[in-house]
Amino acid sequence: MTKRTNLIGLISVFCLLLSLAGCGNSSTPQVSQQPPLSAGNVNLIFVSSEDLAYHVAGDIDPATANLTNQGLQRTLLLGSFLKQRVLGGENVTSIYALAPMTHLQTANEYPDMAALETVQQFAMLNRATVPQEGSAHSFPIFASYAAGAVPDGVAAPVFACPACQGLDFRDPDNINETMVDQIIQNNAAGFYVMSAPWETIHTLMAGLNAQEGYNLTIPDHYAGPDSVYAISIAPSREAKLVSYDSDLHPGAGYPELPPGHILPATCDSTFHYEVTAGVGGAMVPLNSNVNETVYFIRHAEAHPTADWDDGNYIGAGQWRALALPSALQGKIHPDAVYAIDPAVGIPGDVGSILSSYVRPSLTALPYAIANKLPYHLAASVAVFAQNPPQLSTAASNFFFTNGTFSGRTLLAAWEHDHIPPTIDALLASYQSVLTAPKWHDDDYDSIWTVRLDAQGNLSVDNDFCEGIDSTALPKAAPVF
Repeated sequence: MTKRTNLIGLISVFCLLLSLAGCGNSSTPQVSQQPPLSAGNVNLIFVSSEDLAYHVAGDIDPATANLTNQGLQRTLLLGSFLKQRVLGGENVTSIYALAPMTHLQTANEYPDMAALETVQQFAMLNRATVPQEGSAHSFPIFASYAAGAVPDGVAAPVFACPACQGLDFRDPDNINETMVDQIIQNNAAGFYVMSAPWETIHTLMAGLNAQEGYNLTIPDHYAGPDSVYAISIAPSREAKLVSYDSDLHPGAGYPELPPGHILPATCDSTFHYEVTAGVGGAMVPLNSNVNETVYFIRHAEAHPTADWDDGNYIGAGQWRALALPSALQGKIHPDAVYAIDPAVGIPGDVGSILSSYVRPSLTALPYAIANKLPYHLAASVAVFAQNPPQLSTAASNFFFTNGTFSGRTLLAAWEHDHIPPTIDALLASYQSVLTAPKWHDDDYDSIWTVRLDAQGNLSVDNDFCEGIDSTALPKAAPVF
């Protein structure tokens, strides 16, 4: 046997070993080696958010049904993977997420916020363009209810938003499949990202496969949150299933922001009201809560120009949202977090995009995650049904009457123009002539504190703030 023959034999054995190891010319390449999707195709991208039923160890807090610090870190890493490895750096076309109130978990009925948070960092790595206002580091996430599918106990939407329908865990009348089928029929090339628990994602992929006759081999078991699937439909209408493995390794601690961008801000205290029964004609309402504190914060930075609005916050806002746990440490001690239902729609107008109003809920979510706090949505309040100068009696009654939150301390993430009329409605219920000042449009830092004592006497002030300088925040979101 010649040296040449020996060499050929060794090469053959080596190639065989590579093939068996999943390398080289193996017929089953590792999914992580998949190239980015083609921008010329209709790409339906499916991301499995984590819930109590399907998750990996350490990512979900069983007590709150919310993400843990580790789970939050995974979502931040996933954002970069989706943007670079799946989209190849291209801009996303649309993002759809689970409407949280369609999936209530534990006996406490916590809304499923993980699907929204799973794609929020990814949204920040894209750019949305608003007519007449330009583009910004942000992207709308559609998470609104389909017509006729508002869950029990949730206020009917003030603005119908069929164009910003999200995914529904219950999937009544196959509304998820119908929505995605419309994307397919429109045949507009692009990247359509969908985030929901595995139960919803699997049902949706399998339903589309059968409905469209693609004959794809849809995975029938949960492979973990690192698995991303795409049904990529070529202009010829031929479809293929593409699988990616992000292979993420998040740490167990809270995410660390790059240093040098979170600078302190001075609090601008402008008012402090005291309303005491019997003083100046004030009366404590008969149904008033007692021993309650509510800290109202506004959503994070959202308007690069005065009218720019896509329902989400912008890149600078991601810095603030992720910095809130540190910024608020020692300042407040809530026992729960409340926010506006992100499924609420906002109307498209000059300078804005018809979209879901996700930013207040996503602003406060990292704080709840870091502090392992119960997280709720004030979904029974139709926020935009009562607009300034009209009193926001629904919000005031929700937070301050009927003993619901007596003995409680809450952090509430709200819309800034609706915080003063909520306070005004509360003051009016005490027969007070005081009125709250305007919350300025460029103020993302204030905290308004409402306290009810053991007798129901009221105090309201903006004595302290988050302490984050908006002007120092980068326009682009941090990258992980």
